[in-house]
Amino acid sequence: MARPIKEEYGNESISMLKNEARVRERPAVIFGSDDLEGCKHAVFEILSNAIDEAREGHGDTIIVTRYEDYSIEVEDFGRGCPVDYNEREKRYNWELVFCEMYAGGKMNSKGDNYEYSLGLNGLGACATQYASEYFDATIWRDGFRYDLHFEKGRNKGGLKKEPTDRGRKTGSLFHWKPDATVFTDIKIPLEYFRDVLYRQAVVNQGITFKFRNQVGKRFEEEVFCYPDGIRQYVEELVGDNAFTMPTYWEAERYGRDSETRPEMKLKITCSFCFSKTVRKIEYYHNSSWLEHGGSPDRAVRFGLTAAFDKYLRDTGKYNKSEMESRNRIIFQDIQDSLVLVTNCFSTIGCFENQTKKAVNSKFIQEAMTAFFKDQLQVWFIENKQEADRAAEQILINKRARESAERTRSNVKKNLVAKVDIANRVQKFVDCRSKDPAQRELYIVEGDSALGSVKQSRNAEFQGIMPVRGKILNCLKADYNRIFASPIITDLMKVLGCGVEIEGKKAKELSSFNIDNLRWNKVVICTDADVDGFQIRTLILTMLYRLCPTLIRDGYVYIAESPLFEITYKDKTWFAYNEAEKARILREDLSGKKPAIQRSKGLGENDPEMMWMTTMNPETRRLIKVMPEDAERTSYYFDILLGDNLAERKNFIAENGARYLELADIS
Repeated sequence: MARPIKEEYGNESISMLKNEARVRERPAVIFGSDDLEGCKHAVFEILSNAIDEAREGHGDTIIVTRYEDYSIEVEDFGRGCPVDYNEREKRYNWELVFCEMYAGGKMNSKGDNYEYSLGLNGLGACATQYASEYFDATIWRDGFRYDLHFEKGRNKGGLKKEPTDRGRKTGSLFHWKPDATVFTDIKIPLEYFRDVLYRQAVVNQGITFKFRNQVGKRFEEEVFCYPDGIRQYVEELVGDNAFTMPTYWEAERYGRDSETRPEMKLKITCSFCFSKTVRKIEYYHNSSWLEHGGSPDRAVRFGLTAAFDKYLRDTGKYNKSEMESRNRIIFQDIQDSLVLVTNCFSTIGCFENQTKKAVNSKFIQEAMTAFFKDQLQVWFIENKQEADRAAEQILINKRARESAERTRSNVKKNLVAKVDIANRVQKFVDCRSKDPAQRELYIVEGDSALGSVKQSRNAEFQGIMPVRGKILNCLKADYNRIFASPIITDLMKVLGCGVEIEGKKAKELSSFNIDNLRWNKVVICTDADVDGFQIRTLILTMLYRLCPTLIRDGYVYIAESPLFEITYKDKTWFAYNEAEKARILREDLSGKKPAIQRSKGLGENDPEMMWMTTMNPETRRLIKVMPEDAERTSYYFDILLGDNLAERKNFIAENGARYLELADIS
């Protein structure tokens, strides 16, 4: 592996992406990612424009078609996107809409064209066009039909305009195929279209969404429409399983996020009920599903918790100890029996970014919090029996939660939840990310390797745990000796999942729970020498005896470190074995006389080399430790590291010759 040569960072190093390259080379900036999720969001961008038209009263039907070649078509019956010449801008509108970022009909803060808009930034149509293999637009308006054709972000053929005698006077139809060179996957599954159209029908009351899916030469069609919107949706969710009647509220509020911001109009709609068997909370803003919540989620939590806590106090439903200890309800107690859907609209966009999965607005949060408190105060009075049923169920949920927490605490002291391991485990170096799906733990040998790996790692998701010297052979040692070893107990605390051992032998360690594992990968990183191999084997032995599920489920890896560093002039290659060294000398350095050095220990490697060969997910080599048969693995561990010396001698006598070529005899 050749080490790249660094270029000088000077004035000529600064460059700018232009035109379609702004999206094609950085799609994740607009779509959130360059994978299938980003490709899905491109569909939602075009759909959003059709929804905005229909919600303003221009057409009541939207047709979405999924073709077998994974191209997509969205058709609406709105006013038709203006594409002809724009005197004010001195350009054609089609150039602005489909070829310019931050251009469109929703840039006017007065809301002259759209009061409540899902599309906000003038990015979606242009970005989707740029990210497509081809993009065709057909527009009907002003008695004309307009046609445009784009390929990989470039217009082909200009604007075609002709009079139309078609019965329908206005509307837009867009047909495009996502570009597989922009997105890593363009095969959007059927379920995505069904889910997004179903949700949009729920929050866009009375608009009909038709979905057509091509199967061979025919199209299978489904229709989604909710004439009563979220009220009908909540009733459908709970069926006969509600113990309070579904309730619908709506209100309008006006306010600002700050004195320097313009005033916004906020329309709040909410439907909710309580159920012992169904629980669901969904937030929508300007009809976009807020997967990550934001201000509406915080408002619901604060507003409902405060209102129900006050009701429980005012009606004397808290018992004496709860009142004296101020041990009140939390939102989880309400949520455990709650079905609630909010659908809000604001005249000023408050989405956290272009993917529109969260809303962050001080005014929206304050307005919605007050809305829920006020509405619930009225509901408590007008629906006293239902309010009592809901309050009593919330108290049951609270007391059940507290009982479960006490039981868990009494059964086992759970270090995973209660110990700050960064302070309690000596020399452990954590990473910044708290997401177990992203975190990687590197187990290294000694302080010198710790220092080298610490300088080389990506601190965002790579943590380090050094082991001091050779740990116990856990197949020979009993549990008392194993758990008397601070090396082993510290490592198990860092892993977080506990041990698969019953009874008192595990001492203070928690019982095994794979859900408590703090890491997505546990990487054993030792020197490429005999000592390093032995430490690696002992760590694997320990994991196999104390938490074999980690191995069986594929969480444990071995980091391969290079055996040779081959240098010629200003380039360096790394070989991980003798065969690779021979290939590099034969293919890359034939006839040349490079310097060949046996690689040093990890502690002596420079950070750049460590990152490239051992830490970088793009260039490192990891071996997943994934035994096909646990019993077979146990057999080999017992023979090679167990107490049966006679069996080990027999095994070496019978099989040792097969591995002589791997022995280091240099």
